[in-house]
Amino acid sequence: MSVSDTSNSDKLTKLKINKFHPERSFQSPAWCLNGHLHTIVSSFFNRDGLPEHDHLVIATPDDDFLELDFVDAGEETPIAILLHGLEGSSNRYYMSQLAETLKEGGISSLSLNFRSCGSHLNRQLRFYHSGETSDVSFVANWLRIHFPNRLLFGVGFSLGGNVLVKWLGEEKENIPISAAVAVSAPYDLETCSVNIEQGFNKVYELRFLQTLIKKANEKRKHYPEIPEFHGKTLREFDDQITSVIHGFKGVDDYYQKASSAPYVKDIRVPTLLVHSREDPICPIDAVPLKDAHHNPYIQTVITEKGGHVGFWSQPPGWLENTILHFFQWFINNRKS
Repeated sequence: MSVSDTSNSDKLTKLKINKFHPERSFQSPAWCLNGHLHTIVSSFFNRDGLPEHDHLVIATPDDDFLELDFVDAGEETPIAILLHGLEGSSNRYYMSQLAETLKEGGISSLSLNFRSCGSHLNRQLRFYHSGETSDVSFVANWLRIHFPNRLLFGVGFSLGGNVLVKWLGEEKENIPISAAVAVSAPYDLETCSVNIEQGFNKVYELRFLQTLIKKANEKRKHYPEIPEFHGKTLREFDDQITSVIHGFKGVDDYYQKASSAPYVKDIRVPTLLVHSREDPICPIDAVPLKDAHHNPYIQTVITEKGGHVGFWSQPPGWLENTILHFFQWFINNRKS
């Protein structure tokens, strides 16, 4: 074992001894009877919009661009890369609330708008998808160059959580971030695609499809080879559009290769997985809890109540503060 291996082992032992515990457990209001209410109330009654920030546009190696929103908590503070969910953006309430909480706690944030999710449609044929990790890798390395002395963290919500977990597992020890949190990630895309077609979940599916179809139609003006969409479900969209644009053999190939569940066992930085047993979109059955529990780098917070990304709590702010406290726990153990 090398000196660096010994050092990493010692750090992991210290973190395991001082296991992370949220400062308070999740308390759901009595009127939030199920996961749907948590999801919908959080989405419609929380404020969108980042705190004061710098909007950055950076060029990518493939002659495209990425829109980033930087909330700076001060020089030398750690920077958390924030990844939004399907058809979200840096302005979504869960991104803005977390950015504000992190800033108050002395952590800067850089929100990545996935391609086509910022203020402009991206130039290249491809959009983004659940397993596309090259852009977050590019942004992390960009941060390494421009802020070489700052710790880097990662937070992913829903689709962004899947991207983050997959990237962590792909890179293993070579990952440029020091700690991570994934919230309500769809670890098994096949299971989640079946689930979102059931009952009331079709409301969420329709909402996603409306903007996805609109973007595909807009992009077809520049890339006429993009097929016309003939379907009613996200699975059909992924089969006819997503998989075609991004070089997969079809939806089954896409879901298999893009799911993050197989990568959980390979994560090699302290990582927190947050999920609700009532998540209506990404069911708890899709969470690879066995692999997570067998990986000493991973800790889980599984709530009995709560929704998909939405955790309406008493008092407010449980999710954002849990993420902040996890990073503070990591920093404190790192210093000791």
